[in-house]
Amino acid sequence: MRVIIVGGEKLVYFLGRLLISGGSTVAVISKKAEECQEIVRQLESLVICGDGSDPRRLEEAEAGRADAVVAVTPYDADNLVICQIASRNFGVPRTIALLNDPNNELLFKRLGVSSVFNQTKLISTLIRQRLSVEDIVNLFPIAEEKVNATEIRINDGHPCANKQLMDIPLPPGALLAVVIRGESVIIPRGDTRLLPGDSAILITTPKEQGPALRILTGEK
Repeated sequence: MRVIIVGGEKLVYFLGRLLISGGSTVAVISKKAEECQEIVRQLESLVICGDGSDPRRLEEAEAGRADAVVAVTPYDADNLVICQIASRNFGVPRTIALLNDPNNELLFKRLGVSSVFNQTKLISTLIRQRLSVEDIVNLFPIAEEKVNATEIRINDGHPCANKQLMDIPLPPGALLAVVIRGESVIIPRGDTRLLPGDSAILITTPKEQGPALRILTGEK
C-alpha cells in the first residue's frame, strides 16, 4: 500500500514507522525544514518539505499512485483541503483526516473525506471510561459508525448474570464478542456463563444496541 502522510511533529514519525513496519510505502509532506531533516534520518521514506495543501507537493509525492492520503496537521481547514485535493485532483481512493474540532465532523463527511479521526471525542471517551462507575460504557463506533461497541459490567442485578450465552436471547444484530474476567480475556461460546464482575464487550448495529442492552441489563 502507498500512503502519503501530511503533517509534522512526532505523530508523523510514529505513524510512518508503524505503516512501514507493516509493509507500506510511505511518503511524508511536512512544512518545517528541521522536521523534514529529522524524518529523513529516522524513516526509510520519501520526505518532501512544503505545504501539503499545494497540489504540486502532492504531485511530487506521487499522489496519483497513492492508495491513501492521511492529513494530520493541527488545522482542520488544512486537513480538509488536503483530502479534497488528493481525492479530486489525483483520484486517491481513501482520504483520512485528523479532526481537532468535533463540530466539523459532519462537514468533513459531507465533503467526501473517507474517514475522520476525531481526537477530541476519542480522548474524552477514554477519560470518561477511566472515571466511569457505571455498568454500561459506550466505546467507539466501528466501520464509519455502522457498528457500535459497548462495554457492560455485569452485576448480580442483571438478567444475564449467571446465565450461559445460549440462554440469552440477543437480537440478530447483536453479538457478545469478548468477556473480560479479572486478568483473563475470554472469547465466549454458547456455554460461556456470564458472572457478576465480568466485563462483556457487546457488538451491535445502532438499531439493535438498545434492545440488546435491555435484554442484558434489564434497563429501559
